[in-house]
Amino acid sequence: MTPSPPASIEKELKALRVAVKYAIPEKAANNLLIASWNLRAFSDLTEQWTSGPKDSPKRDWHSVAAIAAIVVQFDVVAVQEIRRDLSALRFLLEQLGAGWRFITSDVTEGHGGNGERLAFLYDSTRVEPSGLVGELVLPPKSGDPTKQFARTPYAASFRRKEVDFILTTVHIVWANRAIRLPEIENFAVWMRGWVDRRNDWNKNLLVLGDFNLDRLGNPLYEAFVSTGLYPPAELDKIPRTIFDNDKTQHFYDQIAWFSTPTGDSMLDGLTYALKAGTFDFIPHVLPGMTKLEISWRISDHYPLWVEFEL
Repeated sequence: MTPSPPASIEKELKALRVAVKYAIPEKAANNLLIASWNLRAFSDLTEQWTSGPKDSPKRDWHSVAAIAAIVVQFDVVAVQEIRRDLSALRFLLEQLGAGWRFITSDVTEGHGGNGERLAFLYDSTRVEPSGLVGELVLPPKSGDPTKQFARTPYAASFRRKEVDFILTTVHIVWANRAIRLPEIENFAVWMRGWVDRRNDWNKNLLVLGDFNLDRLGNPLYEAFVSTGLYPPAELDKIPRTIFDNDKTQHFYDQIAWFSTPTGDSMLDGLTYALKAGTFDFIPHVLPGMTKLEISWRISDHYPLWVEFEL
């Protein structure tokens, strides 16, 4: 059993929970709150409330408890950059409480995989898995092997009340634009083929994760939306990372779904509530630390969220 946090940390966590509730909609009888969060190098942790100068990693119980205070506000969260070691993830589940579960992929091997896996955290009192779990694999072209994604995209289906939906999360390789572009194009085409196939399990396809995009009008973004995927406009001017001072440049993290050529949503049983955003945790956690120090304890990315009505 993890001992209770010191009074100063408990006070900070209590204030953080209040700030989260103020910034993000409450869970209600007929809504669904979906989020995506790249948790930087989420792996091992120092098993004490405050890591010392010589401790490695710097992420400790305090840091993961702060992450839990944010995650608990949502129904389902896609998490990127989880590593092979699941110590931090298991402690996060402990902090979230008995109703929380997770589904995770295996680690994508090879240099490009960066030892990462993808996962979904979900509040089982509100959402349940509905049976589909899989990884996206590109088919061969003309009989030749096809270069796969550096980190294999991961999909899982869920149900909220009587509404089924499928979440596909991805962490596009971080490299120059010429390397990123084919991955984004292949992903967009793969997802379009999925949504168009008749008699397939493809109702309410949503994508979310770290796509390493640049902003509107950039070739990377244009490739992302080329097959009909569109993120909500409310996310257009929101910074994606804690170091992102230029709101017009980076578009890394996204949540999106398909629309028809006339702009009508292809979702069935889910209606976008015109509410989406992020949560700036920096003012509320680990006082006295720099952004760089916080990035290795919490993350260098903000969580991104969207609300739907059933």
